[in-house]
Amino acid sequence: MSTSEFTLLPLQEKIDLLYQEGTFIVAIRYYGYKINLYLIHGFYVEVFYNHKLDQIEQIDLLPNSHTRLKFYSDQISLPQDLLN
Repeated sequence: MSTSEFTLLPLQEKIDLLYQEGTFIVAIRYYGYKINLYLIHGFYVEVFYNHKLDQIEQIDLLPNSHTRLKFYSDQISLPQDLLN
């Protein structure tokens, strides 16, 4: 599956695919969300969980240029090409 195919999936299908085939990497807290980072089919995906609403609000690809990378790299070693 490509990143573009994954992006087009409905939220529930993304959830099902991540829990069946994804590998959980780490969780962080970010602006009221618990964000779980998964690796699936060679790309990283973030799952945004809202505790107050007790629901997953969105699932997106992890952008290589996002400042959130710092939060992840503080806890684990991410591949260098992701950090550049």
